[in-house]
Amino acid sequence: MGKETGDIKILAKNKKARFLYHVEDSIECGIALQGTEVKSMRNAMFSFTDSYAKIENNELLLLSFHISPYTFGNLFNHDPERIRKLLVHKSEIKKLRRKVDQKGFTLIPLKFYLKKGIIKMELGICKGKDIRDKRNTIKDRDQKRDSDREIRDRY
Repeated sequence: MGKETGDIKILAKNKKARFLYHVEDSIECGIALQGTEVKSMRNAMFSFTDSYAKIENNELLLLSFHISPYTFGNLFNHDPERIRKLLVHKSEIKKLRRKVDQKGFTLIPLKFYLKKGIIKMELGICKGKDIRDKRNTIKDRDQKRDSDREIRDRY
């Protein structure tokens, strides 16, 4: 399901975000969830490939985030596509607003994890890469893979 690192259990990482964006900074957020949403997230039944966050009315909201309905939730199940509120301090929202108002910055979820039994999210302040940067990322990854292979084969 996820990797265990001390008291943190990683539920999912957004690998695509690091390829498509330059991650300038990141912040830890809590998520306001309903009961069956928590159970679905613990079972890794969620998708956040196209999700993003935006600041509206001094609140941080998570959009396009899909949590599948809990199998045993029956009548009390949640709406899978509802807008969810992210829990951060007001001072952090002000800092984020200043950065997002700069040209080209977006708030993208980078990973979801359990920290002391509570579901948290790492929100990245990102700037989009152009095609040239994406090519450089691919080239660097290939070179690293080749050098790792050389080292492994020598010993």
